[in-house]
Amino acid sequence: KAPQPKPKEKPQPKSTTPEAPGIPAEPKVKSPTGWVALAVDGDHQVYWWKDHKFVKQMPLSMGTDKHPTPNGVYHTMEKYRDMYMDSSTYGVPIDSPEGYRTYVEYATRMSNSGIFIHAAPWSVAQQGVSNASHGCLNVSTENGKWVYDNIGTGTPIVVRGTIGPAFDG
Repeated sequence: KAPQPKPKEKPQPKSTTPEAPGIPAEPKVKSPTGWVALAVDGDHQVYWWKDHKFVKQMPLSMGTDKHPTPNGVYHTMEKYRDMYMDSSTYGVPIDSPEGYRTYVEYATRMSNSGIFIHAAPWSVAQQGVSNASHGCLNVSTENGKWVYDNIGTGTPIVVRGTIGPAFDG
């Protein structure tokens, strides 16, 4: 009797289920650094993957309803070990009720419109709980330093679930 060919197995689609309970699926975006982040407003967390392996989760606070963080795909740009953030750079005078001039550490730019992921020790109580920023992604000093030290230029950071508009790049 002639040998029968083995039936070909159908390729199975790659699962997008999370690797661990409570961890969302990695966003399907290209990354020149191997790193990908997902900031989720619903649970006030940012999740990090490296080469498609989940690495880290950190609590965050994004923009308030009055100053929401736009949804979309950002890419990391330059980094500042420390800097002053000033509301007058986007038209809000620093002496107005919504104005500010604040010293921050470990700031990584995500947009040319002034959105950064940065250390915000003043909002640690809100991180993981509620939104308290003017649009930036606020994290603890330890987590801001981790981003500053580990995440290279061009890394995509996907923001989902805010009441903000779509990020237009």
